[in-house]
Amino acid sequence: MAGPLNWLAQVYAVTRFSLQTIPQRLGSSLAAMVGIAGVVAVLVGVLSMAEGFRLTLETSAAPDNAIVLRSGSNTELMSGLSSDTAKIITEAPGIARGQNGVKASAELFVIINLPKISTGTDANVPLRGVEPAAFEVRDNIQMIEGRPFQWGLNEVIVGVAATREFAGLTLGQKLQVGPEQWPVVGIFTAAGSVAESEIWTDAAVLQPAFRRGNSYQSVLAKLTSRAAFTEFKDALTSDPRVNVKAIREDEYYAAQSVILYNLITGLGFIIGGLMGIGAVFGALNTMYTTVSARTREIATLRALGFRAGPVVISVLFESMVLALAGGLGGGALAYLALDGFQAATLNWVSFSQVAFQFAVTPMLLVEGVTYALLLGMVGGLLPAIRAARLPVATALREL
Repeated sequence: MAGPLNWLAQVYAVTRFSLQTIPQRLGSSLAAMVGIAGVVAVLVGVLSMAEGFRLTLETSAAPDNAIVLRSGSNTELMSGLSSDTAKIITEAPGIARGQNGVKASAELFVIINLPKISTGTDANVPLRGVEPAAFEVRDNIQMIEGRPFQWGLNEVIVGVAATREFAGLTLGQKLQVGPEQWPVVGIFTAAGSVAESEIWTDAAVLQPAFRRGNSYQSVLAKLTSRAAFTEFKDALTSDPRVNVKAIREDEYYAAQSVILYNLITGLGFIIGGLMGIGAVFGALNTMYTTVSARTREIATLRALGFRAGPVVISVLFESMVLALAGGLGGGALAYLALDGFQAATLNWVSFSQVAFQFAVTPMLLVEGVTYALLLGMVGGLLPAIRAARLPVATALREL
């Protein structure tokens, strides 16, 4: 056991001495830490945008909700349902019932143009026509200002996220819908879901405004339980009177998040990879400088009988400590600057704007710090090998 214990003692002694001498190389050490911190901050920042978008759509769905579209349609914009079809859907088995009847809302989904507050450019904003049951199906809707719209009147209520992103949606303002102006009478929250990016009104009022006759685009239903979905779906797909498909609401929104999530995540890793190359060169330069500065020290240690292994580990450990410090700093910077930051982007499936918040999650911070450690290991590997291969006689001549 003496051999392994002696080797570990050498590792401890050399590594401890290496870390204690970092203040003597403060300039180059700070340069490496700042470079890695920048990489981690950018990587986590970009990924937090994708994560925030995904979480917004994920929180939009209730596990016991189902959405019904025309067969062959993947989104509400592509779908179309007659009033007769919508009525048949609301009579399907498995739908929960409340004091006011079945918890199912036949809905109309249209797009209107409004300027963004930040840029002034036009954006596609979703305007949703709903039925009274919509407030029972989406039981997270809460009015925070004003009042609900009155059924049968040209009035709208607006999600709180939409009021922060798009002009003309504050309480009391009037929204231009076709030839008429509809007043904003209320502002609501929806537990951070995508509904907060929407404008709501009475579907029966919205239909003639957009010349939709007596048609809808979807039916959102609350089921008696998640397990009731199979019965609900089978009843509709086997009914010869309708040509529709039923989807679990969480699966519907999960499919919508895939395209943009993968796009942003892929872009984030490309940017992080390119910046990481620069950070590795910075770490290489720092650690080569460290090895050069410690040439006499390393030679002395080798002459005293210290093995090459502990020297390699000490250089690698120092590089990874600097990388860890940079990673933690970059992660903290991303969290303080971006977590909860409000933004809006185009949902490429519905072609409408979705307001969301950047989400710097613990998992993203762990990924950022792990990436920093990887950069530190790569940046310290070659200098560590150089230190281990340094001829003792050559190094001692510098004493």
